Amino acid sequence: MEESKSVTLNEIVEQDHSGEFSVALREGLTPAVITVTGRNRPGVSAAFFRVLSAHDVQLLDVEQSVFRGHMSLAAYVGVDSTRVDLLTEGVTETLKGYGQKATIELEEEIISARPRSSHVLVILGNPVNAEDVSRVGQVLANYDANIDKIRGIADYPVTGLELKITVANTEPGGGQALRKALAALTPELGVDIAIERAGLLRRSKRLVCFDCDSTLITGEVIEMLAAYAGREAEVAAVTERAMRGELDFEESLRERVKALAGLDESVIAEVAKEIELTPGARTTIRTLKRMGYTTAVVSGGFIQVLDGLVEDLQIDHARANTLEIVDGKLTGRVIGEIVDRAAKARLLAEFAEESGLKMFQTVAVGDGANDIDMLSAAGLGIAFNAKPALKEIADTSVNHPFLDEVLYMLGIPREEIEASDLEDGTYRRVWLEQS
Repeated sequence: MEESKSVTLNEIVEQDHSGEFSVALREGLTPAVITVTGRNRPGVSAAFFRVLSAHDVQLLDVEQSVFRGHMSLAAYVGVDSTRVDLLTEGVTETLKGYGQKATIELEEEIISARPRSSHVLVILGNPVNAEDVSRVGQVLANYDANIDKIRGIADYPVTGLELKITVANTEPGGGQALRKALAALTPELGVDIAIERAGLLRRSKRLVCFDCDSTLITGEVIEMLAAYAGREAEVAAVTERAMRGELDFEESLRERVKALAGLDESVIAEVAKEIELTPGARTTIRTLKRMGYTTAVVSGGFIQVLDGLVEDLQIDHARANTLEIVDGKLTGRVIGEIVDRAAKARLLAEFAEESGLKMFQTVAVGDGANDIDMLSAAGLGIAFNAKPALKEIADTSVNHPFLDEVLYMLGIPREEIEASDLEDGTYRRVWLEQS
């Protein structure tokens, strides 16, 4: 029986400086970085690798990207040091014919593997200026966080940049000081900044639950109903106090619903026709559905008004309060369970369970104090043009009137959204005035 041969780990891999393992160079080869830049055109990559092949180059890592018609191609390789001059000449002369510039730099030691970014940071604004990125970058540097990669994620209806970063202290709670410092920049710069752990955890989100009034739609349903009773201002004042967390929601709801007593039930249909979706809402729900997300809406408003909207958008789950109607008239009361602050969080958990999901796979979006428990319970809580009480506990905030920003915070780029829209004929851009 042939004796088995012991192979040490170092014969298979080499450990890089970060403590990770990477494939080792073949014996006798020297590490080098080759870069190619120029106008993008067909055949460049094929020519590049053809030259490398002729010189028996070992590939360790490659990255190619095209930005606004300009190509950048970089390869981390192993080369025979005695053939570097010939390789340099071959790459340079071959790619010159394609209008490309090439450089080769030998490395004295193995370069660490690509960093495994610990977090993803998204900057959204209309516009985003160089100063904004500069200030964010300085805050990151102040907290010993490194930017690993930047890409554009949106050009409509806001500009969006996604930064992959490595935070020095990745222990639970280790990035809280950084989060607070970034949050302080938001009102100062006028951009939205979201930071979340990178990796599979971010991609695992599968259920997005929206508040309705002033989140999925632009108005407050109860105030729209109260307008028919001539008591809109009175009801709006109570709504505002409840949204700020100054009043118990159930108490405030019952008080406001009293103002609707005597209204004909036909008013419900009239109000349903007047509902306006928040800009980007239809695109957001449509995109989430395409990608297999479960969608939900929980509302302190009224299910009779929302039924048509839920059906139109094909939302998977919907819960709201139920107005009591007797002999075709609103009685000024609600029946059944009140969808209040605690109920919203419980319903989110129920939707997740029904979908076979864990709570860390959920996202909640809302605007008022009534959404605090729901956003706190979700894996990612997003305050949408929200009251201060909600912003304080939310993971991140949207301060522009576009619900599309939720997609960008989930890492879904505009180009992929619009590519799908073009395929099924739903592509549409509305002219937006520059703010």
